[in-house]
Amino acid sequence: MKNISEHITYKEATKSVTAIRKGLENIPNIEELSNMELIAEKIFEPLREHANGPIKINSFFRSQSLNKAIGGASKNGIQTSQHCKGQAIDVDDHYGFLTNAQMFHYIKNNLNFHKLIWEFGNEVNPAWVHVSYINEQENKNEILVAYKDKRKTKYKFYA
Repeated sequence: MKNISEHITYKEATKSVTAIRKGLENIPNIEELSNMELIAEKIFEPLREHANGPIKINSFFRSQSLNKAIGGASKNGIQTSQHCKGQAIDVDDHYGFLTNAQMFHYIKNNLNFHKLIWEFGNEVNPAWVHVSYINEQENKNEILVAYKDKRKTKYKFYA
């Protein structure tokens, strides 16, 4: 299988320990793969160029069954996570070229996106950064902060 982009392999974009452990398929269809290539081009590659080094991908594509297994976004039993459409990617500062906060602010200030989420962490640095991308026309540039309230994930607008 060809790479998703210059710096994202297909294997990296679809790898999931949970999928492997539970025997779940995590294979994008042609439309999902096209979406993955688009977010890689519009978000990941410019971010990686800014970082001047590798960026860890925590989660990229998730099949419907994988998203359900990990408790991903859903409404009335329907999996609604943009990861399931290949339109979202979670990145982490694992390699130390940029902090998660620096990646968050770079995306916020320089790129067009659908949703950008400061995922948990603290006031100084998120635990990871979630970003989604649909297309130039449909992107909302919505910025949120994820937090736990009685063990349930909730979101508030970034101030």
